[in-house]
Amino acid sequence: MAKGNTGEMSFLQHLEILRWHLVRSTVAILIGATLAFLNKHILFDIIIFGPKQPDFVTYRMFCEFTAWLTGVGLMCLTEMPFEILNTKMAGQFSTHIWVSLIAGFILAFPYVIWEVWRFIKPGLHDTEKKYSRGVLFFASFLFMLGVLFGYFLISPLSIQFLGTYTVSADVTNFIDLNSFISTVSTVTLASGLIFELPIIVYFLAKLGLLTPEWMRTYRKHAFVVILILSAIITPPDISSQVLVCLPIVGLYEISIKICARVVKNQKKALKTT
Repeated sequence: MAKGNTGEMSFLQHLEILRWHLVRSTVAILIGATLAFLNKHILFDIIIFGPKQPDFVTYRMFCEFTAWLTGVGLMCLTEMPFEILNTKMAGQFSTHIWVSLIAGFILAFPYVIWEVWRFIKPGLHDTEKKYSRGVLFFASFLFMLGVLFGYFLISPLSIQFLGTYTVSADVTNFIDLNSFISTVSTVTLASGLIFELPIIVYFLAKLGLLTPEWMRTYRKHAFVVILILSAIITPPDISSQVLVCLPIVGLYEISIKICARVVKNQKKALKTT
């Protein structure tokens, strides 16, 4: 339990402190959302609709890579054969608001993590604080890395596959605005949260809820879950699922190392007390 200048704090005092951390975090998200809302051109034309353009950086890289590998640009795009439509009166305005909120959360994420850290830090022992240095940086770094991974890899692959797929030449794709934007924003945000796996494992290990032995024992089960998760957030083709699986599997293996390190440090701390 966190300690203040007057000793142990009551449950209600903890709730009051938590409330203010949540208030400050919410304000930070709203500030980020306001900035995103006011920069509509950057948010939508450049970022959200970027993967819709045939010259998007991911498509160019895959085009050049396949041309180098096979001599033929197998993944080169000249156009995206679909149109985006809005079918609701307030569709564009409501979409502008909730996309801005998601952007605000992404922008404010380092500060939100900092507020969470400020709440739990007083309850840690000096040795725990020592071993927990860098958590704030790595949590923010992993989240942003996941966001970039989702935006520059998973989203373009999903749009390229699903947007150009047709069952017949007689069928033209007209994609709803919400459907397109939810694909980009949801996948991007989900990837950022998935990349927080090592940080989640770190805290679960600190709480004694997770051990490296348990993670090794259920490694195969975890890989099955990863495959299912990859199939959900990627288009239904093997190459995309493999591209998503590899970094998540790597994160799982890193998480085992982190869990083992936490348990080792806890045992060492018990011996010295």
